[in-house]
Amino acid sequence: MTALPATIVMASGNVAKLREIARLLDGLGVAVIAQSELGVADIAETGETFAQNSLSKAAHASATTGLPAIADDSGLVVDALAGAPGVFSARYAGLDASDDRNIDKLLQALKDVERPSRGAAFHCVASFVIPGEPKALVAAGEWRGSILTARQGAGGFGYDPVFLDPDTGHSAARLTAEEKDARSHRGKALRKLVVLIERHYS
Repeated sequence: MTALPATIVMASGNVAKLREIARLLDGLGVAVIAQSELGVADIAETGETFAQNSLSKAAHASATTGLPAIADDSGLVVDALAGAPGVFSARYAGLDASDDRNIDKLLQALKDVERPSRGAAFHCVASFVIPGEPKALVAAGEWRGSILTARQGAGGFGYDPVFLDPDTGHSAARLTAEEKDARSHRGKALRKLVVLIERHYS
C-alpha cells in the first residue's frame, strides 16, 4: 500500500475557488497548499476544453514543485449561446474582466431570450497529477440550471448570482457553502476525484 502524500499543491490563484476546493478535499487528511505559496505562477489557459486546461495547470504545478498537484478548470455553458462562454468564462468580457463585467455581458447577450430558453450548466474537470506517473487522475462534474434575468444574492463568486439552481429555487449566490458543495459541478467532480485518489493509494 502506497501512503497518501503529506502535501498536495493546488494549482489556482482564485482565492474563492481555493477555499472551496480546500473544503471539498478536507476528507483526504492531507495538507493542501496553494501554488502561490511555493512561488508557482498561474499559466495561460490555452486549451480548447476544460479537461485540457485542468490537466495543463496540474501538470505545471507538479513539475515545478515536484509534488502531487490538483487543478480544476470550470466554466458556464449556456444553451442559447451555443455553449458560450465555456472555457472563456473567466475572461468572457476581457482578459482582466471582473465577475461583474462578465455577468453584465452575459445578461446583455441573453436580454431577448425568454426564460424557458435560458438553460445552462456549470462544468468542471478536476485533475490530479503525480510526479513520475504518466497518467493523471481525472474526474468531471456538471450542474444544470438556468440563467436569471438579474442578480440574486451576494455569496459565491463568478456567475453564481445569476445561476438558478432548480432544486432549491435559489441562485447559487444564495446557497450556503454546504448546499453549494452538495449540488455544484466542482463538488461533484472533486468528490469523484477524491475516490480515485484514495483508490490509487490503497
